[in-house]
Amino acid sequence: MQAVGRRDPIFRAIEAMTALTEIFERRREVLARDAGITIEQWRVLEEISTEHFIPSMFARSRDSSAAAVSKILRQLLDSGLVSAAIGRADRRNRRYKLTAKGTRALGELRASRQAAIEAIWTGFSRDELAAFSTFAVKLSDRIERYSSGKNARRAAAVR
Repeated sequence: MQAVGRRDPIFRAIEAMTALTEIFERRREVLARDAGITIEQWRVLEEISTEHFIPSMFARSRDSSAAAVSKILRQLLDSGLVSAAIGRADRRNRRYKLTAKGTRALGELRASRQAAIEAIWTGFSRDELAAFSTFAVKLSDRIERYSSGKNARRAAAVR
C-alpha cells in the first residue's frame, strides 16, 4: 500500500473530519455554557429526562466511573436542576428527576440546538445529506471494525 501524502485526498478528508469534529464539539460547549451547564451535565440531564436513568448503567454506557457520574449529579442537585428521592421498590436506590428549573434549562438547550440545526443543516439538499449520512455510517463502521480488530490482536499478544 502506498503511503498517504499531505496532498492526498485521504489526508485532506481526515483534516476536514478533524476540523468538523472540533467545530462540532466547540458548538456543543457553547450551547451548554449558554445554558449554564457543562456538556457532561447536559448528557445526564437528557438521560434523567427519559425517566429511565440509572447512574451505574449511565456510567458504564459512557465508559465513565460511578464517582464521576455521582459528582455530576451532586452538581445538578446543588444547582437545583434535578431532585432526588429514595426509590420505592428498593430504598438503596435514588430516583432522579428534573425540577422545573431543570426542565426549563433543558427546553432552552433543545430550542437553541434546534435553531442551530435549522440555520446550519437546512441549506443542504436531501441528496447531500443522504450522501453525507451514508459516508459517515460507512466511516464509523470501518473505524469500529478496525478498533475491534486491533484490540483483539493486542489482547491475543498479551496472553
